[in-house]
Amino acid sequence: MKRFVEEADRGQWTLLPECLDDFIDESNPVRVIDVFVDALDLAEMELFQLSCQT
Repeated sequence: MKRFVEEADRGQWTLLPECLDDFIDESNPVRVIDVFVDALDLAEMELFQLSCQT
C-alpha cells in the first residue's frame, strides 16, 4: 500500500463547486449587492474600530 496518492481521477465529480461564486448565476441581483458592498470604504465609516476597555 502506497502512502501518497500519485494521480487524481479527472472524471471524479465533487458534491459542491470549488467556489461559492459558481452557485450564483451571472444575472442574479446579488451580484449588484456584492459590487456595492465591495465599493464601500468601511474603514472610513469606522465600522471596524473597536476599543477595548479594561
